[in-house]
Amino acid sequence: MGYQDRGYYRSPGSGFAPEWTAVNTIIALNVAIWLANFIFTGDLFREFFSLRFSLNDMLCLKSDLPRHLWRFWTLLTYGFCHDGPSLQPPGQPYSLWHLIFNMLSLWFFGRPIEAILGKAEFLRFYCFAIVFAGIIWLVGEQTFGPVARLVGASGAVMAVLATFIWYYPREQVLIYGVFPVPAWALGVLYLVSDLQGTGNPSSHVAHLAHLAGAGFGLFYAWQRIDLSWITDGPGELLAAWKKRRLRIVRPDDPPDGDDQPPLDQEVDRILEKISRSGEASLTARERDTLTRASRRLKDRRG
Repeated sequence: MGYQDRGYYRSPGSGFAPEWTAVNTIIALNVAIWLANFIFTGDLFREFFSLRFSLNDMLCLKSDLPRHLWRFWTLLTYGFCHDGPSLQPPGQPYSLWHLIFNMLSLWFFGRPIEAILGKAEFLRFYCFAIVFAGIIWLVGEQTFGPVARLVGASGAVMAVLATFIWYYPREQVLIYGVFPVPAWALGVLYLVSDLQGTGNPSSHVAHLAHLAGAGFGLFYAWQRIDLSWITDGPGELLAAWKKRRLRIVRPDDPPDGDDQPPLDQEVDRILEKISRSGEASLTARERDTLTRASRRLKDRRG
């Protein structure tokens, strides 16, 4: 990854305030949406404007989405709203802990993963985890009759936690801030809890979304998936097409029959990818290319 994406790097003059991270952005957005929903559904807002507007009702993911595909955006937005007054019957209390627990977990486990992936790739990873967990939850809910609603970042947070466990399995974490256990043991506890919860139809916790998010996080880390195609795919394809039209041939470039770009151009592309998405996004072939380029540079200097 680029040095500017690492947590220990600070540009001169950053001063007292630390660098604003993707984790900070996600937390701020979740808190802002919760506060806005709290205000819009409150009695004071209804008294002044003679209406009651619920962000949660608009952003939550409903199990009948396959019959209302025009609400496709809720596959992403549900992950940025949490338990609030609009999701409870009138007079029924709601818990702020849903928001607090998710955001604290994201703060502790998300920052080390963002330092590995870089800002842009972490945001793509987090949003993709939300969508994936929502889709798996939808599939599971199609067997039930009543329309259910899903809110919360738990699926994406579980993906972050699973990725953290992959990279730091022996890192000590504190359960309830008191009991130290290795990260892999915490993952096992969550796995057992969610597996048990999926067999309880009366549970109000989306255990299936948790399992889907955790599964995606492990697969992402294991395969070193690069999600830059989500935002950069068309641009990269266009750039590659232009490079193939105007090619400068050098003696150390592979022959045309190899159907490979010039080594210098390939190295530039890989370094740009590291700066954008982090070193973890590199494929084995790209790592071999950097090794080959480094060896060739040493031979020239020698």
